[in-house]
Amino acid sequence: MKTTFKILAATLLMVSCGSSNQNTKKQAENKPPADPTEYGNTITSDELKEMLYTYASDEFEGRETGEPGQKKAVNYLKEQYMKMGIPSPLSGDDYFQEVPLQKQKSPEAMLKVKGTSFEQFTDFLILGSVETETMDMSNIVYVGYGIDAENYSNYSGLDVKGKIVLAKSGEPKNEDGTYVTTGTSEETKWSSGRGSLSSKRDAAKENGAKALFYLEPALFERYANYYRAVAESGQAGRISLKSNESSTLFMMINEDLAKALFANINDDDQPKNIGSSVTLDIKSQSEQVESENVVAFIRGTEKPDEILVISAHLDHEGVKDGKVYNGADDDGSGTVAILEIAEAFKTAADNGDGPKRSILFLHVTGEEKGLLGSRHYSDNDPIFPLKNTVADLNIDMIGRTDPKRTGGDRNYIYLIGSDKLSTELHELSEAMNTKYTNIELDYKYNDENDPNRFYYRSDHYNFAKNNIPVIFYFNGTHDDYHQPTDTPDKIEYDLLENRTRLVFYTAWEVANRDARLIVDKAETESE
Repeated sequence: MKTTFKILAATLLMVSCGSSNQNTKKQAENKPPADPTEYGNTITSDELKEMLYTYASDEFEGRETGEPGQKKAVNYLKEQYMKMGIPSPLSGDDYFQEVPLQKQKSPEAMLKVKGTSFEQFTDFLILGSVETETMDMSNIVYVGYGIDAENYSNYSGLDVKGKIVLAKSGEPKNEDGTYVTTGTSEETKWSSGRGSLSSKRDAAKENGAKALFYLEPALFERYANYYRAVAESGQAGRISLKSNESSTLFMMINEDLAKALFANINDDDQPKNIGSSVTLDIKSQSEQVESENVVAFIRGTEKPDEILVISAHLDHEGVKDGKVYNGADDDGSGTVAILEIAEAFKTAADNGDGPKRSILFLHVTGEEKGLLGSRHYSDNDPIFPLKNTVADLNIDMIGRTDPKRTGGDRNYIYLIGSDKLSTELHELSEAMNTKYTNIELDYKYNDENDPNRFYYRSDHYNFAKNNIPVIFYFNGTHDDYHQPTDTPDKIEYDLLENRTRLVFYTAWEVANRDARLIVDKAETESE
């Protein structure tokens, strides 16, 4: 769905004229600037609790993407915005941005290397969504560890566009035992685990590879058993975002197949062209999934074309083995926080204190499936141009405490990404906290090389990758994370209230400051 901006502008003008006229009148009367605490104090633990006990109830069936529970969730959100009188940026009472998804069953696949056949689930796995196609290639490029970092790259000097690349797991070390990409002994996003899979997949994609064949002995058997069981059950597997653009095929392979492609793979780390010939036939087995983001909008009084986004994901894990995964913290807490923030801004607007910049309240779908709703917004259908988006404040799990966090105040919040693109946003965030909420700001996970990869694992990332300043608000994981025991009775509502107020005050300042945030740390290319 592509939004027609002329229709959008006319609609926004009509729905916002009352608020704008009130502000004009107030300015004419030379009234002093509004006190944001008047509106921040409307954010209360009682209201957050009331909404969350509904939103994270069994009635919503775990809000799995594309399932009936998710439909109940999006309709609940729409109803809340309509009750508050906050309009949609779309036409009429349409609060839903359609997100085209597909549910991928294990594809049928046949693979030959130099005429020798290899078996799916025994020798190779196809990860991610695929299209029906045939590859017949004789020039495979070996890229060693498949790393492409600023100070170390296996792709340097190689042309891999449109080709199959072969890589192996791990990361080389310096003579002192530290990893080459960081110079530390801590695990990196390239060295091991699930994080290395996505890092090396992304490196292959960014260098234009047609496919990545990846040797990962430590994970292959576990993944193979899972994908074989899914295929034999006849169930659909991964949900992905439909796209008209070609993507890089990602295949995990075992050692037999790796050695058939390059016999010295375990001993030779040097990238090079290798002479293997590969024939791969894939038949996709996908089906369409209907899902949607929920969007609501308050138009700015002075700088309406500049947009502040406040985001959280509306989905969770659904029902498994008859148990509802309620997702009260993940991310019911962020969802109800946005509703309270929206209500506070609407109250301000009704009193003639509407924000100078426009605010988009964005509830995204498919976060648990791979940040799909936010990626659709950023990559396919930004309702407002990304160049006009001043920041994204993303809320994902702010209702609990981290049991692994030793020392410090229980009244804390992990902040991720605040200083990555805009020094001003980081300083503004700290100033608002000092002035209004006095929360202990913890930057423990504010590191792109953190093995947990939290910087890459929530919806803010799809804005950050487009050089839009972000803050990710997060309380850390706990024993109930992605379990049916993540229920609303375990939320610490006093913390949820104070953290929600912090986001509100930060949003207030971003929306009302005279100058747009300066992006002084923009990346020229993705890492």
